[in-house]
Amino acid sequence: MPAALLRILGTALGLWVATRIVPGLHIEGWASFLLAALLLGIANAVVRPFLVLVTLPITFLTLGLFLFVVNGLTLALVAWLMPSFTVSGLGAAVLGALVVSLTSWLAGRIVPPAPRQD
Repeated sequence: MPAALLRILGTALGLWVATRIVPGLHIEGWASFLLAALLLGIANAVVRPFLVLVTLPITFLTLGLFLFVVNGLTLALVAWLMPSFTVSGLGAAVLGALVVSLTSWLAGRIVPPAPRQD
């Protein structure tokens, strides 16, 4: 299975766990989980670096803690793009992004990496 598909499935699993744990997050249907995971991956690759660069001074002042807010804003952006994904507030977005990050990281650690073909 391609690595990108495994990442999307890991992120979808993280979103599912986040909707179960964090009050204020709601996604309707498994197709929405997969689409939200795909959009979150795209947002993390395209939008998040710009947000990190723009918020660099406040990130330094908060010793990196503002990156949690940036991750929450990225999750809220994905929810804004999808009508079947709702986030009620920045607090829920930040907590949801933290759960998604931890769950995706854990899923990536459990699934063995594909052998390299050099």
